[in-house]
Amino acid sequence: MEKKQHSVFGLAVIVAALGYFVDIYDLLLFSIIRVPSLKSFGLSDADVSVQGLKIINIQMLGLLVGGIFWGILGDKKGRLRVLYASIILYSVGNIANGFVQTVNQYAAIRFITGIGLAGELGAGITLVSELLSKDKRGIGTSLVAGIGLTGAVFAFLIKQNFPWRTCYFIGGGLGFLLLFLRVGVLESVMFKSVHNSKVKKGNFLMLFTNGTRLKKYVTAIFIGLPTWYVIGILVTFSKEFGEKMHIQGVIDPGKAVMFAYAAISFGDIAVGFISQWMKSRKNAVLLFYGLTTAGLVAFFNLNGQTAGSLYAACAFLGFATGFWAIFVTMAAEQFGTNIRATAATTVPNMVRGSLNLVSWLFVSLQASQGYLKSGWITGIVVMAVSLISLYFTEETFGKELNYVEE
Repeated sequence: MEKKQHSVFGLAVIVAALGYFVDIYDLLLFSIIRVPSLKSFGLSDADVSVQGLKIINIQMLGLLVGGIFWGILGDKKGRLRVLYASIILYSVGNIANGFVQTVNQYAAIRFITGIGLAGELGAGITLVSELLSKDKRGIGTSLVAGIGLTGAVFAFLIKQNFPWRTCYFIGGGLGFLLLFLRVGVLESVMFKSVHNSKVKKGNFLMLFTNGTRLKKYVTAIFIGLPTWYVIGILVTFSKEFGEKMHIQGVIDPGKAVMFAYAAISFGDIAVGFISQWMKSRKNAVLLFYGLTTAGLVAFFNLNGQTAGSLYAACAFLGFATGFWAIFVTMAAEQFGTNIRATAATTVPNMVRGSLNLVSWLFVSLQASQGYLKSGWITGIVVMAVSLISLYFTEETFGKELNYVEE
């Protein structure tokens, strides 16, 4: 079926980008206000670190659960329905976060919010990928991520000017505002063509019952691991790393997140154009892997330097891991229309959920290796797994998407 040609600056791309902006604001808000919010409960510095990691892992577990739920729903009921329903859930969740009084309440609401946050990116990237022509897909999805990721910068600026509870209320309000902007966005023609057919739709188990599909799915997940290792471990806990490396000055983790995500947004836009120029998704990601490796070496050699140097290292790592859009686009491009939303929505959330395993490795090593050494050993493992997975991932640049999985 011939589809209408949409512009990379059309309504669908703009609204998807704004949706991801709100999603990232809400997703990263806890990392940005982790210290002041937990200290308001009377926690010590040590407890702030321990409980903060616990809450992040619980939020990521919510993303993992939500990714499966919204992915299946996106293939069965439509990409737009997921975008509407998920934003309502995480907006309500963020407003509820503004009222929590205990760590356990905080964790429970972040889990629920995480479920809601899981639907935004995968459904948005799937919709944009199916609406744009194959020669514009990479640029369109990169613009979605590049613009959307600046939500973290906005979250930091809000944190600087409002109490932490108000920051959550603002996030919830932005979500409900976004609902009105989505009214004019059209559903994917590819989805409509499959929706009324008898082909199986949104069958999550299809990703595991065929060897070729399973290999594509697992490698699609693993190539995204460096992004959340950098953000979930190095940047979020930059204060703790800074103390271990005797960094001069006080480290604000919220500021580290802000610098990292400002740079990630540039990286995500750049990787789309680089992929277009190279006519390869894999080579573009490989280039950014090289930058990530260089950034990790620089980060773990900051001993005795200034807070500004650490922020600069976080920014460089942010740019280097700015391949999130292409990584999710590759996931969408590898599967047929009847399970595309399932794959594209679960893959990034599996990566986010895998932060639990990465955190487990990081924490487990600390007893014998210490905080810093555990950090870089974990980084080596993550990069090795990702490189191997990228090698076995199929090239999807210019691939036709109008097909189904049998």
